[in-house]
Amino acid sequence: MGDHTVYKRLEGETTQWEDLQRKFGNLPEKEVVKKADAFSPADDEKLQYDRLDRARDPESLEDLEDEFEEDSFLETYRQIRLAQLKEAAKKPRYGKISSIVRNQFVREVTEASRDCWVVVLLSQERVLGCQVLRHCLKQLAEQYQHVKFITMQSTDCIPNYPDADLPTILVYKDGQCRRTIVGLQTLGYDRISPESE
Repeated sequence: MGDHTVYKRLEGETTQWEDLQRKFGNLPEKEVVKKADAFSPADDEKLQYDRLDRARDPESLEDLEDEFEEDSFLETYRQIRLAQLKEAAKKPRYGKISSIVRNQFVREVTEASRDCWVVVLLSQERVLGCQVLRHCLKQLAEQYQHVKFITMQSTDCIPNYPDADLPTILVYKDGQCRRTIVGLQTLGYDRISPESE
């Protein structure tokens, strides 16, 4: 037996065919669908007061007091958490490392850093350390999607930038370069060999 889907209409919904059959008396009149009363917070408060009235001994009152305190705490926490999630949803998500050219630097780095951290890798394809660091930053970009990761040819960013200073990382926030990391030695690597990839 194969999988099949069964369509179930909403309660009280009819087809045109059924409506015509009722019109000509071939089907009984449609049953009236009862709708549930709308919930109002006042009803919930009334239920809580009813529970208070039924609780006569001090022990049951203490239990109810604990429940009410927990409920108000949980509701406050829920509201705070929802506000945090909404704020986080507004922030841009990146998740990958992008490549830019010189004329995009101000928009993609300086201006973008007003909203989030921006990490720029200055590199050259021919420098092995740049390839290793680009691979590492790619993994970081997937993990830290609220940070913008960018790669750029070093000589395109800064004319005549020496290969000896590669790879170089620039970290931007609020329109300013907050940190510059030159070379892998600064990160604790003495030498890079093809086996270390």
